Amino acid sequence: MKTKVNLTIEKSVLTRAKEYAEEVNESLSGIVENYLKSLPREKKESFMEYVDRLEVPATNPDIDFKKEYYIERAKKYGY
Repeated sequence: MKTKVNLTIEKSVLTRAKEYAEEVNESLSGIVENYLKSLPREKKESFMEYVDRLEVPATNPDIDFKKEYYIERAKKYGY
């Protein structure tokens, strides 16, 4: 279903747009419609936005995670 739309633009822009539409043998409405169809439908959430929303896990401040990491590696690989 087609719907009419009124646009307010500079007269010089309209003149150039009409000239361009005539050069490419297409209506100005068609050019605007094709442009609007090419726009992305919605902004997808970036990975970093998702990560920022994650809750910080509760940890025990008394644990030295770096030290625990090396202890576990020593157990696993024997050094």
